[in-house]
Amino acid sequence: MKLIAEYNDHELSYVTEDTDSGKKNYVIEGIFAQAESKNRNGRIYPRPILEAAVNKFATEQVATKRAVGELNHPDGPTVNLDKVSHRITELNWDGNNVMGKALILDTPMGNIVKGLLDGGVQLGVSTRGMGSLENRNGTMYVKDDFHLATVDIVQDPSAPQAFVNGIMEGVEWVWNNGVIQPQHLIEEDVEEIEEEIQDVEKIETEIIKAPRRDLHLVQEREFKNFLSLLK
Repeated sequence: MKLIAEYNDHELSYVTEDTDSGKKNYVIEGIFAQAESKNRNGRIYPRPILEAAVNKFATEQVATKRAVGELNHPDGPTVNLDKVSHRITELNWDGNNVMGKALILDTPMGNIVKGLLDGGVQLGVSTRGMGSLENRNGTMYVKDDFHLATVDIVQDPSAPQAFVNGIMEGVEWVWNNGVIQPQHLIEEDVEEIEEEIQDVEKIETEIIKAPRRDLHLVQEREFKNFLSLLK
């Protein structure tokens, strides 16, 4: 399974709520996820699949006050308690939108979030989960093995496509006796990666060596060659 992260384009709102002790709680709320529409990463979550994952997460994590997330995405699916910034308190469906609410915690990372909010920084949320993808006519659909790990607080990455594909999906993850672990590359995998690197370097060389008058044609040809390498 791949580690899948989805940044949410919709702006969140944040409010402060007075407690009985006179202390103010910081709360963010808004759309945390969406089904049935192609997101900015070119993926679609079918409603039944996302609904099953969200409902399971709500029952097992939100309802038991265990649904915590981090400030920025880590490089794996496991939540690191020393980097937790918030606790997700509500997840509800509104049409195909998953409406969420999260309490900012008095942790080191949570206090950073509070400072950013006080400074007027617009933050977003991004789901983090594991699952397989299926290509249907050029669009990637999330399959029914999708598991929602948590919802993190992030700032909109400047290159979201590269951020998600390059960092979050760079490793295969497997269940090993109940523990999520990265799958180690075997010798055949290493050889395949080395061959792909050589192919990409060859494409770059062809473009660099192309005469100026033929540059556009060469770029078009080599771009097609590059697409053929994608799996």
